[in-house]
Amino acid sequence: MLELEDVVKYVNDRRLLKIDNLKINKGDKIGVVGRNGVGKSTLLAILAGEGQPDEGRIRRNCPFSSISQLGPPIPGRTIDPLAASEFAVAAINTGHMSGGEQTRLKIAAALSEEAPLLLADEPAANLDIKGRELLEAKLRGFRGTLVLVSHDRLLLDAVCDTIWEIENGVLQVYRGNYTAYLGQKENARKHHEREYEQYTDKKKQLQAAIADRKSRSAATRKTPARMGNSEARLHKMGNQKAKANLDKAVKAMESRLEKLPVVEKPQTGPAIAFPFGTTCDLPGKIAVRGEGLDKRFGTRIIFNKAEFTLPVGQKVALCGDNGCGKSTLLNMIVGREARISVAPQARIGYFAQVMGGLDPAKTLLANVMAGSVHDEATVRNLLARLLFRREDVFKPAGVLSGGERTRVSLAKIIVSDANVLLLDEPTNYLDLSSLEAFEQVLAGYGGTVLFVSHDRRFIDRVATRLLFIDAGKLRPFAGSYRQYLDRQQAPPPDAANVSQIVRDHRLAEILARLSVTRDKDEAGRLDREYRQLLAQTKA
Repeated sequence: MLELEDVVKYVNDRRLLKIDNLKINKGDKIGVVGRNGVGKSTLLAILAGEGQPDEGRIRRNCPFSSISQLGPPIPGRTIDPLAASEFAVAAINTGHMSGGEQTRLKIAAALSEEAPLLLADEPAANLDIKGRELLEAKLRGFRGTLVLVSHDRLLLDAVCDTIWEIENGVLQVYRGNYTAYLGQKENARKHHEREYEQYTDKKKQLQAAIADRKSRSAATRKTPARMGNSEARLHKMGNQKAKANLDKAVKAMESRLEKLPVVEKPQTGPAIAFPFGTTCDLPGKIAVRGEGLDKRFGTRIIFNKAEFTLPVGQKVALCGDNGCGKSTLLNMIVGREARISVAPQARIGYFAQVMGGLDPAKTLLANVMAGSVHDEATVRNLLARLLFRREDVFKPAGVLSGGERTRVSLAKIIVSDANVLLLDEPTNYLDLSSLEAFEQVLAGYGGTVLFVSHDRRFIDRVATRLLFIDAGKLRPFAGSYRQYLDRQQAPPPDAANVSQIVRDHRLAEILARLSVTRDKDEAGRLDREYRQLLAQTKA
């Protein structure tokens, strides 16, 4: 369907891509992965004819449609009414659209064209969880050929049967979905490690043998003075022969050492545990509480008598549709608005979608150290985990990319004295390597976290609890995202079980309030309600 031959693309004087021969065959479902800036979007632009290579040829043998990551939707594209309805684009005001609305419009327009080849650059960007699930279903049912750039690992797993990885300007093809690609990468890493061990062992053996033979050759004794002429001649002849044999062996082994195929040492990231000593010093059970929350913008109601608790030591994912009020709730907590109580000992670290707080003139290391309660060695270890290594830490903050600024801002919060983290879309702008590195760091963090993310795998691996915003209310779920999905897919409980679930939920809320309230009247009322519900449970 499409073929590239001897394609080379430069950025200034740096070679970004070099592809000798690459084919896209009918029915392929290809995912493109790689670090930020390696050329994924550039490659898709070349495939679509929106960018041109500096060298090489491209043959396109079929029509195609595309979903671009940047820029507004192309005007005038016909959208199928069903696609418009499913992606909720019929009511979009094309004069002013949010990022999520623009993305949905691009997807609906591309799918409506029913082209045999679809080129999609980050189509999950700006979509909420429902939007990502709908996109996944549509791409799984897409009968054409697909080339997909995405940081959504569940999407890559569900849709793709081939992975293209771009690294150091080279494109490597892996068969299978994203999980299979990771397995192949891990197997290749282990194989490389074994080859390196065998190489170093053989090199040490040869070097030791050479040193031994040289030592023995140098130690060959001269003819003793007490020997007669005949004995001296025989001794000298024997020594010379032995020395010649040793020298010959040395030359042979040195030749073998020179011809030994060199295996470079595998590059491995540091595996470090961080001593976050300031994260578990909150007394009590509740870090943040909201009761009777009301919030509206004009006639639009965001919260109506909503309530929530953020338990100490828990990592809670704040979930909901685009525009439901997730960022608003985080801002309300940071601003300590009315009816929101924060534990007196809580020190909040806030990561906002609109990043700030970095001094562009200072290095990223200086920026992170400015508010750190840890020494430089610990900070540099953390930065290495977040893929800033060696001289990278001395980059001025003013030249950092969006993804790099995200990682620096996250590091700055983690090494601060904050014991409650509020993170608003921390996975935006992170490539897959950065995302997985941050995932590991946050999963091992001992403090309290409330975060917003639409990355389903990130939520599943980090969150210990969920908090849903739905119709102006806040609905908690005590479990992981996988447990929530399993609960959603389970048969609906009967009426008696529903009542029991409601009572159990209310009992848990009452116990949480009793643990922190100092109002005797409220404590008495809560205690009476608790006893009544407990009696109903036992009946």
